[in-house]
Amino acid sequence: MTATVDPDRSEWDVIVLGGAAAGENAALYATQFSGLTAVIVEKDLVGGECSYWACMPSKALLRPVEVLAAGRDLPGVREAIGDRALDTAAVLARRDTVVKHLDDSSQVRWALDAGIDVVRGHGRLDGERTVVVAGPDGRDRRLTARHAVVLDTGSSPFVPAVPGLREARPWTSRDVTNLHEVPARVVILGAGVVACEAATWLRGLGVAQVTIVHRGSRLLERNEPFAGELVAAGFRESGIVLRLRTTATSVRRADVTDAGAGRLHGGELTVSLSDGDTVTADEVVVATGRTPNNEGIGLETVGLDPGKPLVVDDHMTVLGAGGDWLYAIGDLCGRAQLTHMAKYQARVAGRVIAARAAGRPLGSGSYSRYADLADHGLVPQVIFTDPEIGAVGLTEAEARARHLDVEVVEYDLAQLAGTYVLRDNYVGRAKLVLDRSADVVVGATFAGAGVAELTHSATMAVVARIPVPVLWHVVPSYPTVSEVWLRLLETHSAAREARS
Repeated sequence: MTATVDPDRSEWDVIVLGGAAAGENAALYATQFSGLTAVIVEKDLVGGECSYWACMPSKALLRPVEVLAAGRDLPGVREAIGDRALDTAAVLARRDTVVKHLDDSSQVRWALDAGIDVVRGHGRLDGERTVVVAGPDGRDRRLTARHAVVLDTGSSPFVPAVPGLREARPWTSRDVTNLHEVPARVVILGAGVVACEAATWLRGLGVAQVTIVHRGSRLLERNEPFAGELVAAGFRESGIVLRLRTTATSVRRADVTDAGAGRLHGGELTVSLSDGDTVTADEVVVATGRTPNNEGIGLETVGLDPGKPLVVDDHMTVLGAGGDWLYAIGDLCGRAQLTHMAKYQARVAGRVIAARAAGRPLGSGSYSRYADLADHGLVPQVIFTDPEIGAVGLTEAEARARHLDVEVVEYDLAQLAGTYVLRDNYVGRAKLVLDRSADVVVGATFAGAGVAELTHSATMAVVARIPVPVLWHVVPSYPTVSEVWLRLLETHSAAREARS
């Protein structure tokens, strides 16, 4: 199907270039109460990377691994499980269900039911408020926006210039989340979120040899050091090999095939390392970051340089395009490569577009009024390794680099009644970073089973700058992991009294 709208229609109030989750949100928030019309232009699947190749399939793969690990750490369950492994076929089948077998018909139906049109094809700007769509049939279609164009073209995996790596057709994030064959031996290049989560589910699905190669000295370097240290300890215990302070210098694969996403891309390969060693594997996964998809979308036609990052204001308006008609959200604008933040940016952009179209002041909307609060170093993130990592705001190092009056408090999560009942051998830690002069929390990091749901309470404390004396009156439920808030406050208070 080339389009889901009248093929002769050429004008809408809002054109959204890219139909990922953020693009859908931008179209919805621009139109749902305003009477504006919108169309999404998408060349792949409506719903985007998160729905089919990132967040959703990865969590579908990680959840069984987490449940099995928790069961093995609970008497009564441990005995029932014994030494049984996951049913890999069943796990992959459920993953396929979660990603709807890479069929976006339900997402297209959602858009149409919401009054949002969908046009299939590759879209590119062609001057102000104009988009040209190269359709699947090879014909171009010219679309015009009365009010706004929103760019949500996302990002692509970055493949470093290692000799032989590209020629070996390495797996990227799309392959490893949509794997259909489980390799016996895997080398992972990188040690960030994608690398660590992939290592977790690959090992859980039965990959016998997982090797992480990383130029840095620790995992998850953007987080507090203890987070990466706990994940590294868990990896080593599970048999994952960490080759830190090491890089791949070349990759050799004699037999390369085009078997498709998630299938082995050839025969055995050899990865040479900077320390002179080599690792032999059946597949190599590249998880070394992502680059914005800003090439080939016509930025040069509106006076923007495709070779430079887009700059947006707190209303997500692209600066330098002339006027307030062009918006960018998600990975393309470079603020935070996380789906939930992209959707937040989309809500801001959508409300701003509707307000500007109606001539309303921007300060009148809930998202536009406070748009500068939640998008400047206050980004929440959960990493679904074992242990889980939840974090928001500044690390201690970042806070000190900003010359804040830094105060830190930490607590061993294993000392909580709420974690005592979760697992026999619970391992975890929590840390708050405070600005002493303002008496507020500016950063929080949690590591341990069940901490994912702690992240939102920390986000509220950080974004709203709730004073520490007020947090004393936010009573946590017992026995839950959230009781750590009380213990952190008690530890903080005791430390202050000891200093006074």
